[in-house]
Amino acid sequence: MGATRSGEDARDRDEEGRTRSARPRDGLGRPLPYGTAGVERQPEGVVRRPQDSVAEAQALLDAGKPFHAHEVFEDAWKSGPREERGLWRGLAQLAVGLTHAARGNLTGGPRLLGRGAAAVEEWARATGRWRPYGMDLSALADWARRLAAEVEASGAAVDAGAVAPRLR
Repeated sequence: MGATRSGEDARDRDEEGRTRSARPRDGLGRPLPYGTAGVERQPEGVVRRPQDSVAEAQALLDAGKPFHAHEVFEDAWKSGPREERGLWRGLAQLAVGLTHAARGNLTGGPRLLGRGAAAVEEWARATGRWRPYGMDLSALADWARRLAAEVEASGAAVDAGAVAPRLR
């Protein structure tokens, strides 16, 4: 049997038995020590209208919580129409790239920002939809590449809320 904490299985599990971390998290999704007050976690598996996903993700980005915005995009990716999965996956990569850049991951942050920029542009080229749900995918890709270059040049973490993109 695995390690226990207070006589319980140390691994928290969801309704399907998948392991979930019960540790509190900060605004960038980093685990905090047990007993520490963390940021409220984004519920997983929520099905939203695409416009609602964009609005909720924008509010989280503005609040400096790109890790949580990534969770919203991931829900849209998993629950939305198959033909939009590339869009939502690319947006999730942009949010994760911003998360890593804010955490000080000076290699992974720029790499993920570039990967997300390429993904949303690839989806837009394939579908001919450059402004889905009011988002300007070309401007988002430009934002991501500029931020990646800034992080690489400065060698410093960014303030996620201060550099958050405007999705619409």
